[in-house]
Amino acid sequence: MNQTQSLYEQLGGEKMVDKTVTIFYRKVLADPLLRPFFEGMDMTRLEAMQRAFLITVFGGPNAYSGRDMSRAHTRLVQRGMSDVHFDAVVRHLDTTLEEQGVNKTLRDWARALTESMRKDILGR
Repeated sequence: MNQTQSLYEQLGGEKMVDKTVTIFYRKVLADPLLRPFFEGMDMTRLEAMQRAFLITVFGGPNAYSGRDMSRAHTRLVQRGMSDVHFDAVVRHLDTTLEEQGVNKTLRDWARALTESMRKDILGR
């Protein structure tokens, strides 16, 4: 692992994030636990926001200009989103990265960055 490069750079930049988001949402939408939270959503817009968010969180250029995580997920929390759902999302992100050949050290880094958002996303 190169300590001078961001996770974004080590994963392969924007192209890798684009591919990751596409595969990740296929998994999320196929998951009966998560699918109900995405019904009626504009998935094209959501995927674009997720790409920008991951680029920013993973240390790439600041591409995210959406609402803060708490406000962005308030409606989902009101509909019952909890730690169980957050854990499922983290698992899907991890398996998506693993399927793309990302080593465990970088996947753990991605998981830690995602985990750092848990309280904000769940409104705590």
